[in-house]
Amino acid sequence: MAEGYEKLLYLARITEQAERHEETIKYMEEIVKVKKEDLNIEERNLLSAAYKNCVSSRRSAWRSIYGIEIKEKNNNSKYLNLVSELKVLLEKELSDLCERMLKLIDNYLLKKTTSTESKVFYLKMKGDYFRYLAEFTAGDKHGQVSNFSLNAYKEANDLAKELACTNPIKLGLALNFSVFYYEVMNDPATACSIANQAFQEGIQQLEKIEDDQYKDSTTILQLLKENIDMWSVDLNQDQGDENVDEL
Repeated sequence: MAEGYEKLLYLARITEQAERHEETIKYMEEIVKVKKEDLNIEERNLLSAAYKNCVSSRRSAWRSIYGIEIKEKNNNSKYLNLVSELKVLLEKELSDLCERMLKLIDNYLLKKTTSTESKVFYLKMKGDYFRYLAEFTAGDKHGQVSNFSLNAYKEANDLAKELACTNPIKLGLALNFSVFYYEVMNDPATACSIANQAFQEGIQQLEKIEDDQYKDSTTILQLLKENIDMWSVDLNQDQGDENVDEL
């Protein structure tokens, strides 16, 4: 077990450095399944970063293809079906990745965690991956995954009350939970409220940030401030298509 684990972790590290994210996912999934205890911080970050990179590139591609599809529809383009096929392919890839991550969270990660911080981290991820599904689903499916996302974020938010206001995991949760309200629920007022509360509480405790958390915490505080400024404008006019900041 020890030798096999060390080999998997080594391969996960070097594939992450080489930006071979799909391979990093493969090695980290094996670690998740064979390790009896919770992941340590390095392992947790390797897993989450690999998945995030794979999903982010496809989310960006989907948004581009979706915009092209609308334009081709308006122009009655003869190539519309080709664009739509590409969009469906991306949706399949996104669905597979998100559902794979969600199964890992429910079947392994949450069952093995012992700390509040770790549990908040995984519940935030659960909210994130249901939110990614909500971005391209419609009808009953959209309502279902949106509700799953909301419940995961709420559970994480309740647990996060035990963490310091400057904890980067707590701040990251507030950032992404507020993005959920803005993008999925179309509710900039609640998005602003969540983000502003986390920002104000974090700023007030700025001098208490632990040295090893300072960079991450201050970066997220800046992202919260940027979103608050943008969303505050939206409260006084129609919502735009700005790209919001998230983790």
